[in-house]
Amino acid sequence: MLLHYPNKKTEKEIFDSISDVELIQINTADGPNMLIQANNLVALKQLITKYNLANRIDLIYIDPPFATNNTFTITDGRASTISNSSNGTIAYTDTLKGYEFIEFIRERLVLLKMLLSDKGSIYLHIDYKIGHYVKIVMDEIFGIENFRNDITRIKCNPKNFARKGFGNMKDMILFYSKSENLIWNEPKMPYTEDDKVKLFPKIEKNGRRYTTIPLHAPGETQNGKTSKAFKGIFPPSGRHWRSDVSVLEKWDNDGLIEWSDNGNPRKKIFLDEQEGKRMQDIWDFKDPQYPVYPTEKNRDLLDIIVRTSSDESSIVLDCFAGSGTTLKAAQKNGRQWIGIDQSNEAIKAISTKIDTIENDLFISTSDYQVLKTKKEDETQIIDEQKYNKMKSAL
Repeated sequence: MLLHYPNKKTEKEIFDSISDVELIQINTADGPNMLIQANNLVALKQLITKYNLANRIDLIYIDPPFATNNTFTITDGRASTISNSSNGTIAYTDTLKGYEFIEFIRERLVLLKMLLSDKGSIYLHIDYKIGHYVKIVMDEIFGIENFRNDITRIKCNPKNFARKGFGNMKDMILFYSKSENLIWNEPKMPYTEDDKVKLFPKIEKNGRRYTTIPLHAPGETQNGKTSKAFKGIFPPSGRHWRSDVSVLEKWDNDGLIEWSDNGNPRKKIFLDEQEGKRMQDIWDFKDPQYPVYPTEKNRDLLDIIVRTSSDESSIVLDCFAGSGTTLKAAQKNGRQWIGIDQSNEAIKAISTKIDTIENDLFISTSDYQVLKTKKEDETQIIDEQKYNKMKSAL
């Protein structure tokens, strides 16, 4: 499925049209993490051509503009997400609309796919007004067979705006992989007290909560160990035992099988042996009430994404890095990271967020490279003292 619109470039035209502008490091850090202040198209191409990172990024999260036709500002250290002060400092502009916006996103997705590893995933955060068009673009680039989820994210409390329509309290995260062989660390959510009572309604004499599940599963087996009789009972027609009969015998001896009044066996599942409940595709992660940057997202949301779709050996990339929440989540979970943003206010927010991560036994401080696009009059790397003075002044 393809979207057709004016001035749509081929993938080769996209890549060839991006200027080859060198990135220079403006500090002396030698750590692998990278904070890049540049047009993200330029930076992404440099990561491919100069840093040999094609097919090496395991996780990409991006929260691009939403085609709102707004300019977002920061005033007296407070970020504006809806209304803006005329005296504020511009954080970023979001004025592209229609097919120009779609091509803006598509150009970046083309390069991001080049960077994504075969076991990699991409999460694109977008809103309901434009997100369905973006999904078609992602189907085209990554393949509809690699579409994993359209995650509904509850972003705020219910609204009471006076308009003809239902209140909007959600946006969407489009989740795709590069292939079937994606990194997947199953996320679990803790049970609420209501969950415990509802999902584990039975109580043993010793007070342990539990529920029961069938011992059989769909599909017949012919002459296999899971088709034999257990205590004189065969699995129902069209089904087989979940485990060998010898395992069922052991469970029964250990008191892990509950027999109904009519002689139906079921396996006991205890609450205190469960890690939590499986996450579904509706996430309740509201945005910070007082963001430091207009696009700042819930830190727990990014923590879940990083832990689920990357390993400690992975590189995590965010090319609309904004407030740096993705990079902080990567740092706290022991991942290598690359953040890209063009905004001075974003770079300031990111540096503050990364530099103030609490250092403990399990979280290392980040010795990250800071890079910018080379200007005509730049001939050498800024030394560490000069960089520190510059960062303090931001």
